[in-house]
Amino acid sequence: MGEISFAAVTSQGEGYMLVVRPQCTVDHAKRRDKVQVMLIHEDRLFPAEPVTRKIAKALYEHVRCLPIISPHGHIQAEWFARNEPFPNPAKLFVQPDHYIYRMLYSQGVSLEELEIGESELKDARKVWRIFASHYYLFRGTPTRIWLDYVFQELFGQKEPLSDKTADLYFDAISEKLQTPEFLPRALYERFHLEVLTTTDSPLDSLAHHRAIRESNWKGRILPTFRPDPVVDPEFQGFAGSVVKLGEMTGEDTYDWTGYLNALRKARARFRELGCTATDHGHPSARTADLSAAEACVLFRQVITGEADAIQEELFRAHMLTEMARMSLEDGLVMQIHPGSVRNHNRKLYEQYGRDVGADIPSPTNYVDALRPLLDRFGNERELTIILFTLDESTYSRELAPLAGHYPCLRLGPPWWFHDSPEGMMRFRERATETAGFYNTVGFNDDTRAFFSIPGRHDVARRVDCSFLAKLVVEHSLTEDEAFEVAHDLTYGLAKQAYRL
Repeated sequence: MGEISFAAVTSQGEGYMLVVRPQCTVDHAKRRDKVQVMLIHEDRLFPAEPVTRKIAKALYEHVRCLPIISPHGHIQAEWFARNEPFPNPAKLFVQPDHYIYRMLYSQGVSLEELEIGESELKDARKVWRIFASHYYLFRGTPTRIWLDYVFQELFGQKEPLSDKTADLYFDAISEKLQTPEFLPRALYERFHLEVLTTTDSPLDSLAHHRAIRESNWKGRILPTFRPDPVVDPEFQGFAGSVVKLGEMTGEDTYDWTGYLNALRKARARFRELGCTATDHGHPSARTADLSAAEACVLFRQVITGEADAIQEELFRAHMLTEMARMSLEDGLVMQIHPGSVRNHNRKLYEQYGRDVGADIPSPTNYVDALRPLLDRFGNERELTIILFTLDESTYSRELAPLAGHYPCLRLGPPWWFHDSPEGMMRFRERATETAGFYNTVGFNDDTRAFFSIPGRHDVARRVDCSFLAKLVVEHSLTEDEAFEVAHDLTYGLAKQAYRL
């Protein structure tokens, strides 16, 4: 049936031709059979323009198989210490990944339905079916890219995940998870990981890290020192955690000097097991440089619960400067992850606790906030502080100029909500002209989802190669330079920045 045309007249007496096209009657299932042979396209995320795409693909081939350096993440060391099969698909993919269940929650799926917070799932298949039936929600998101990569490259799936394929996926993944090839240590090697870091509280015994080392397995699973529970007065159980820190280190942590000594001893314990970095998830980037007497008085107010919100923020600010001082002493790289209003949904926080996907970015000041710390340590070449942001407006206005000047500062990759193709490209476009490439630290995945690590790094490599290809086409960079920079962004800068 073809088009139907007929003449018409407007109310003003003007004539026009109206064309009516018949409704499309394509059988989408048959069309998908013809064109949907893979979940992911080999040219995904490359530029559409042919010349630029060709250069991007050549750069990508140069770095595609380089080992993965994962210097900041939230994977569990216990997996590699025990080296036991991973659980069912729902517990593996849905339960630990706030990228997934925050999207489902936004569309009316309750956390109870997903059994979030349950140590053992009552009905894993039901949880998986809920996820599968809502998989369309992830169209256009980086989560979709990561998951499709895993489903195709690791589990051999070619049909998209949906309510129709939910059981097929569940059974196929469950079966493979029971094979030796899918044990944690085997996957570490299959993913071509060179080093993988965890994020750990000062109160963690690090027993699993010690067990890995004593097993003589060659994989490098290293701890990262995250002192938030004992330096943030708003952290739940803060005072009790400080007491426990004192018990673990043999120091009087109700005394300011003893408290600092306890932190130094805890850092030394981490370093013995290969730790090279600290991480600080403060609400803001504010720093302070108090005198010893002022810090002692403030600490007494904080530890006894007498401090108000302003004093608690001042204490966190001063502790960032103390952590920088300790990093100069012991060589640990310092990471600052500010700007997240955590646990924004009070109802969910009260019911489920921390980190259930209700964290929201907020504006963050770096120029004024970091100045006390930088006045004290900013010119130290032996100190490395890696800055992250959830406030993209600061890339060109604050972060790139700061990192482009102070010897101690480096820029971390786009983080959390900006860990996406467009977010990565915006970062390169806004930061490179001022900070260059070599004041950045490559890519880190910052994930709890172990299976997504190769896909996340693949996205970063493709985006960086696309950005470099554009510079080559515009004659801002030679091809030889682009190949060298691509290698550094993928591999060299992370190793150097994190002292790996």
